[in-house]
Amino acid sequence: MLSILDRYFLRELAQTVAATVIVLVAISAGTTFAQVLKQVANGSFPASVMFQVLGLNMLDGLSTVVLLGGFLGVLLSLGRMYRESEMHVLASSGMGPGGLLRPMAILAAALALLVGTVSMWLGPWSARTSEALVATANRSVIAAGLDAGRFTELPGKGGIIFVNSLSRDGTVLGNTFIATDRAGKDGVHHLKLITGKNGQLYQESDGNGRFLSLNDGWQYEIPLGADNWRKMQYERNDTSLSNVQSDNSEDDPAHILDTIALAQVDSPEARAEFAWRTIAPAMMVVLLMLALPLSKQTPREPRFGRLLLAVLAFYLYYLLLALCRSRLIKGQWHHATPMWVISLLVLAIAGWMFRAQYQSRKSRKAVTA
Repeated sequence: MLSILDRYFLRELAQTVAATVIVLVAISAGTTFAQVLKQVANGSFPASVMFQVLGLNMLDGLSTVVLLGGFLGVLLSLGRMYRESEMHVLASSGMGPGGLLRPMAILAAALALLVGTVSMWLGPWSARTSEALVATANRSVIAAGLDAGRFTELPGKGGIIFVNSLSRDGTVLGNTFIATDRAGKDGVHHLKLITGKNGQLYQESDGNGRFLSLNDGWQYEIPLGADNWRKMQYERNDTSLSNVQSDNSEDDPAHILDTIALAQVDSPEARAEFAWRTIAPAMMVVLLMLALPLSKQTPREPRFGRLLLAVLAFYLYYLLLALCRSRLIKGQWHHATPMWVISLLVLAIAGWMFRAQYQSRKSRKAVTA
């Protein structure tokens, strides 16, 4: 049964943590939106699925946001209580360390469960869903914004396309007209005009390109500023619709695997991804324990002095774990023991600092002349 003091601490801590997480989500949404816009401009996927991809990418990065939000939320909440002398009054009334550890343990368990759910299930699911959504959109000209009876600009500056009819699934086209502008090796722009009585959309087996197979039509190649035009009649003409440009630096096949399947894969990338997912809930507990001693402030102490020190401690801990993960990815390490050793060491330091704050001071003997 929770006491009145436990409920008060839980309410104050939960409200501040929730507000901090919301602010961090709003900040990360701007960065994620810029990355998605860059991918749309590069032609990686059509703009019609931009907001779905944005939401899924934000879900994928939610575990890191909750880690930082929980840590900062506890710092801000307890720091306010210390500055307003609430903690000092409670301590003078007989509240020991257990009065603060009980609500913190409940909050840590709830946040660790949330982080574990996101890192082990929701994050990989959102990554898989986003990849499948993009793949489906790249196979469908309807998702690319193509509509019968009007001119449509192809993504990635692929040109202009016009069709007079379109099948319901967006793969079979009627009379088709395509105009593209490309610069040749000599620097002269070449205008290519392609017509066809009908066509069909298909994608390469590796998913790296989209093509239109046009039938019974004409192709014109017109170099601008010259008179050496080329005219060709064809029975079938496979034309590149647009190239799918992906950021290879962000491709991580192990990241989209579910946790059970990931544990059965024996590769450096899979071991690193599995270690990062499993240690994420422990990171939340360690960070909240570290926030307890770092949040203590005196009424006249600068408001954000301890906060800056705490943020530096967070990034130092996070970078050490990221360094261990990079070692696993490169195959230099074959297990995640160093990551757990670092976490246990930080937890021990945080516990020692918290215990030192509540340890009774030894009385000094009076010195007589």
